[in-house]
Amino acid sequence: MNLPHDLTLAEKASLTSGSSTWQTTPVDGRVRAITLTDGPHGIRRQDPAAGDALGLNASLPATCFPPAVTLGSSWDPELARRVGAALAREASALGADVVLGPGVNIKRSPLCGRNFEYLSEDPLVSGVMGAAVVAGIQSLGIGACVKHFAVNNQETDRMRVSADVDEQTLREIYLPAFERIVREAAPYAVMTAYNRINGVYASENHWLLTEVLRGEWGFDGLVMSDWGAVNDRVAALAAGLDLEMPPTGTDGQIVEAVTAGRLEESAVTAAAERVIRLVRRVEDARRSAGRDEETPRFDGQGEEPRRFDDWDEDAHHELCRQAARAGAVLLKNDGGLLPLDPAGSQRIAVIGEFARTPRYQGHGSSHVVPTRLDTPWDALRAAAGPGTELSFAPGFTLDGTPDAALVADAVSAAASADTALVFLGLPEAAESEGFDRTTIDLPAGQIALLRAVSAACPRVAVVLANGGVVGVARWQDAASAILEGWLPGQAAGTALADLLFGFHSPCGRLTETIPVKLADVPSHLNFPGRDGHVVYGEGRYVGYRHYDTLDVPVAYPFGHGLSYTRFSYDDLAVVENGGNTWTVEATVTNTGGRSGHEVVQLYVAFEEQAPSRPRHELRGFTKVGLEPGESRRVSFTLTGRDVARWSPSRRGWRIDPGSFVVEVGASSRDIRLRAEVSTAGDGLTDELGPMSTLGEWLAHPVGAELLGARMRRAAGLLDASGGHSALINLALGIPLIKFSTFGIGLTSDVVTELVSAVRNAPAEGAAPDA
Repeated sequence: MNLPHDLTLAEKASLTSGSSTWQTTPVDGRVRAITLTDGPHGIRRQDPAAGDALGLNASLPATCFPPAVTLGSSWDPELARRVGAALAREASALGADVVLGPGVNIKRSPLCGRNFEYLSEDPLVSGVMGAAVVAGIQSLGIGACVKHFAVNNQETDRMRVSADVDEQTLREIYLPAFERIVREAAPYAVMTAYNRINGVYASENHWLLTEVLRGEWGFDGLVMSDWGAVNDRVAALAAGLDLEMPPTGTDGQIVEAVTAGRLEESAVTAAAERVIRLVRRVEDARRSAGRDEETPRFDGQGEEPRRFDDWDEDAHHELCRQAARAGAVLLKNDGGLLPLDPAGSQRIAVIGEFARTPRYQGHGSSHVVPTRLDTPWDALRAAAGPGTELSFAPGFTLDGTPDAALVADAVSAAASADTALVFLGLPEAAESEGFDRTTIDLPAGQIALLRAVSAACPRVAVVLANGGVVGVARWQDAASAILEGWLPGQAAGTALADLLFGFHSPCGRLTETIPVKLADVPSHLNFPGRDGHVVYGEGRYVGYRHYDTLDVPVAYPFGHGLSYTRFSYDDLAVVENGGNTWTVEATVTNTGGRSGHEVVQLYVAFEEQAPSRPRHELRGFTKVGLEPGESRRVSFTLTGRDVARWSPSRRGWRIDPGSFVVEVGASSRDIRLRAEVSTAGDGLTDELGPMSTLGEWLAHPVGAELLGARMRRAAGLLDASGGHSALINLALGIPLIKFSTFGIGLTSDVVTELVSAVRNAPAEGAAPDA
């Protein structure tokens, strides 16, 4: 992409910064401005009459889809793609060119205040679902901007804190979702995080933005900052940041740095070219989709935006309803309490202010003004048959103020009912962008209410509303059923009524583990850090990787979710295709009496006495809908990358020879089928040096041969006790150069010769599939 030939240095510098809070900078007639908008789960376009540059106080109505916490729990990429396409249509109608989303950061701790905007504790789920959202957005010519790159896992001190994390953990946990999305969905843009990574701000991190994102992954889009994330314009541009948002009036710093020789003009040119590439991508995609790029666009001025491609509000509301249903997770259903029969003769007490005033989205920059809002109380009344008698009691106040009269009314309603539906959750003030939670507990008043209600009514079902995981261990004995509704979006009421009355079977699955207590969380001792640093001391052992490796009890495991029907798993087959690829197949059957969806999960397991990696890791999933008695053959492909680990010494992926286990099941702790598989590895060997141990030399095919003759004088030492003595184990752990003082012929000169010989030997093997 070439710049207009007559752009000056100052004009190129201006392109690397916005012209306003939501627009890029135009260059008189040669480069037009494009408009950016928040939109991870709904388009947030500011109302020009609100007088609020960020648009946090008021925005134009748009469909409020379920946030990522709910959409991710659907495990349904096609649904995510459809939601992405709907977001694009509304962005187009409201005059925006780029949607700032999805967010795909890992849920390292359940306390992160922004977890409602993120998809999972697992990078595969985050990557697959995130790529689907991006594909949907960009299918209509609107750009997607994946965020927040990278290691943005807390809100505490988010604009300064350094996430201190080793490279293996980065490569295996915190970067793969971004990598998958870049390679598979080619997003138009990536947004950098506020935080530092190992001391370097993400917006100024050359290794992250240039070496990894562009060099390794081949990203050819635009890199923009989060709003206010740039601390040094010159350093950020040199590192690979193309666009600062919003503008800080510091373009002159770029010009001065080039003039003074502190910054290459080629860096400015490259960034300006990427801005222009984004502008032309949007224009070209809009043109190919049949839209006129010259249509007047909303620029934040005037009374109303000029709409084009208006969306079908009813259709988008229905899609919101489908997504909310698909993401709700039935955690518990003792005695088959749910579903309730809508045509039955029954008395149902609906308890909890959230049934009348629902929590349906998170708070902060993603807050959407919905086009409409379904409440559970209204939806339940509309869905119930004439034989069902419904009563309502708020039970508690949204601000947590104790109110004995509300509790008494709720208990009275429950005592007169056959079933109590108790709507509990976190108030809006408890979780938001900008701060982290300090507990996973529900408000004490809500737990006390539940216990009082359960003492009055034997049949209690709890419906939860929360953007981050809440603990259930303290109170779940007071409920026969628990439906985790997360934040369901604007169709909250109708979606929940569909599930509670059994018009649809729950099919959501947990994308994050629910711990028994906060102290069990692997990051607990290191979250959120102090003195400007947060140490990722748990390493790769995030979420189920920690709990399952150490057999730590959990309330509900990763991947868990019940249905109103049952599924069986049979006939596992693993076929080796050569080149470290395998096809895995299994048959899933609906053995119950209702239609339903199952999420079939594929894990790769490594069974080690002394764990050197997580015991098992998710490597594939598929969601299948089955009628009663219906069976389906599901298939997965495993590649070398799926069994590889990141090697810091090689600075690349490695496949170790040996066996592993393929597991297929319904959660990380509900494995139904297992098969042992072996791999010859990648054929690569580690580079040997003077500080490589004797054991490493003897395990190396070339090194062992070269070392053989030199070790004859040490044979007596090594064979002292039949080859298995403690002395041998001691010797195997000693660096080769240290034997130069042992008088066994391995002088420093000999070691130097051996190192030279092994490094000059012909290379063997090939790198694993990336």
